[in-house]
Amino acid sequence: MIEQRLQRRTHALGALFFVPGFMLASWVTRTPEIRDLLALSTAQMGLILFGLSAGSMAGILASGPCVRRCGTQRVIGAGQRVLLVGVVVVAVGCACSTALLVATGLLLFGAGLGLADVAINIEGAEIERVAQRSVLSRVHGCFSLGTTAGALIGILATALAFPIFVHLIVTTAVSMAIVGWGIQQIPAATGRVPKPGRQRTVSAPDHDRNLAIAVFAVWKDHRLILIAIITLAMALSEGAANDWLPLLMVDGHGFGATAGSLSYAMFAAAMTIGRFGGGILIDRIGRVATLRAGGAVGTGGLAVVIFVDNPALVITATLLWGLGVSMGFPLTLSAAGDSHAPAARVSAVATAGYLAFLVGPPILGLLGDHAGIRPAMIVVLALMAIATYLSSAVRTPQHVSSHVT
Repeated sequence: MIEQRLQRRTHALGALFFVPGFMLASWVTRTPEIRDLLALSTAQMGLILFGLSAGSMAGILASGPCVRRCGTQRVIGAGQRVLLVGVVVVAVGCACSTALLVATGLLLFGAGLGLADVAINIEGAEIERVAQRSVLSRVHGCFSLGTTAGALIGILATALAFPIFVHLIVTTAVSMAIVGWGIQQIPAATGRVPKPGRQRTVSAPDHDRNLAIAVFAVWKDHRLILIAIITLAMALSEGAANDWLPLLMVDGHGFGATAGSLSYAMFAAAMTIGRFGGGILIDRIGRVATLRAGGAVGTGGLAVVIFVDNPALVITATLLWGLGVSMGFPLTLSAAGDSHAPAARVSAVATAGYLAFLVGPPILGLLGDHAGIRPAMIVVLALMAIATYLSSAVRTPQHVSSHVT
């Protein structure tokens, strides 16, 4: 019975990971059309995407405290509903050709994504602890599965010149049904820290202040800082593809809009394969070897995308890029959660990842506007190489009993 409940909980978590990926790909595949519809330059498109990043950072900073007060179930539910409202606002903005509405929608999308993401990962880390096997990589694979599904639908919609507004409204309706089912399977109390009762001498404000001190204290761990650097680099690489890959192929390599969307779908498919297979790889060879191999493959793939002009090689390299970066985010979050204060540590490392999402779009947009989008990606390439070099930081400490090393 316990195993059945755990399995149902894991499946629900996978479904809740699927929804953000599905909705993200639904509008990302239409970004060349959205950019042309709004008559924006590359730099201006970067500023529009900054709304997504700023919202994500606000959401993730609020998520940890909200989980401690309310538990993961309520925070995941609230975050995913805000995310879906954001997509509806993006759809309305596209229908009205209003850049401000699109930016507002992306702000809401990012806020909901950030709010839900930390809570989902805390829930995943708890399931992983109870099950004593790799879980985060597989449920993150559902995010990539969602991006693949959303990208394929987006490619079809692009090829058929299907209205963006209708496309986004239909995908939002489907996602609402999935969220409604998934939330019911998540326990209400995970991650929640009860306030002290009246019989205790510590006041509620003192309790909250102590929690804040505990969150700050995790950064004294040098290993956690290295993990956060790896997370930032891998998140930037993944985010760069999510934000810019269709435009990178269209503007940087001369692909058509449909081919640009197809390259993103292939990247998402490679991410999906990497994440579903990554758990088995981690259980067999350990975190360090998995991250090191993935970092090398992803760095090589991105280098080809940047420096090579052959279309066939570029498409193949896109697959390597996605496969290589696939394990970065879930693996580092798992590493952060295998010691004391897992909620605070996961929240801290996830914040580093969202910092990359915050600064990435405008910086890459500005660099792309002046030097070209392909040269701008050299920044991402350098950080991926650094993350690969630091991969030994994800090794499980000896004092922690764990199934991974």
